[in-house]
Amino acid sequence: MASESETAIEAEIQAKGLNAPRLTPDKIDATITSEAYHVFDGTTLTVCCLTLRNGFTVTGESAAASPSNFDREIGRKIARENARQKIWAFEGYLLRQKLSEA
Repeated sequence: MASESETAIEAEIQAKGLNAPRLTPDKIDATITSEAYHVFDGTTLTVCCLTLRNGFTVTGESAAASPSNFDREIGRKIARENARQKIWAFEGYLLRQKLSEA
């Protein structure tokens, strides 16, 4: 799911008519086919594993510095966003490769 800042940047790009091949938050989200989470016993460490349409996986992590602040739902959101951020670099490389071959 696109963040507020991604949505704002996407709106600005569209408003400026920048229509060359590029990545969008929707394209990034479309690469994700499944997600799984794990919290390690006795810790606040949450790991999110996103599986992409080609079978590749990316992971993201989160951990509360203070165990009393640990919230499973918030940990999952942060870990997922950290994993999702990594997809931009992979998809950017793939797009650039395709453009260089054209």
